[in-house]
Amino acid sequence: MKIIGLTGGIGSGKTTVAKSFHLLGVPIYIADEEAKKLMNTSKVIKRKLIALFGEHAYKNNTLNKPFIAQIIFNDTDYLQKMNAIVHPKVANHFKKWVTKQTAPYVIKEVAILFENGGHKLCDDVITVTAPLEIRIQRLLKRDHTTKEKIEAIIKNQWPDEEKIKLSKYVIENVDIEDTKLQVLKIHQLIINS
Repeated sequence: MKIIGLTGGIGSGKTTVAKSFHLLGVPIYIADEEAKKLMNTSKVIKRKLIALFGEHAYKNNTLNKPFIAQIIFNDTDYLQKMNAIVHPKVANHFKKWVTKQTAPYVIKEVAILFENGGHKLCDDVITVTAPLEIRIQRLLKRDHTTKEKIEAIIKNQWPDEEKIKLSKYVIENVDIEDTKLQVLKIHQLIINS
């Protein structure tokens, strides 16, 4: 079974692309969702995050996302330390999940696939791109945040050009119908390779 990494900058439309692959019967593992679940359910992760960020890391036994976000987007050392706590657990969870799948390939959606070296564990990588202004508009609508916060997040991610160099496939996600056609073409290429 092939493992295909799916990545792209925030607001590029990774989830939209993942849903299109899912409609074709491809099992999808969304690493960010699993990380959030594990940060709220794993006692080991909770203990380590409280040790890293302090008692305010959790509020009512749930990850205090605004508190954590304010710290990690202003101090990349904290972001790296948090990733070092969470990513190994997510990687183990993914390995177990893969063993239960029967499709010819699975997709692992990871926002920071290249940044954390996860691309080395994939057979191929798909990078989703979209023009920066479209990404910002999507995020302003979706996340009800500020342009400054979005730009801070984008600054912590690799530029599309770097991701594209290491990717076998690229999907430009501007028009949904065109995106679906690109997904179908890549799906057929993966199945037939």
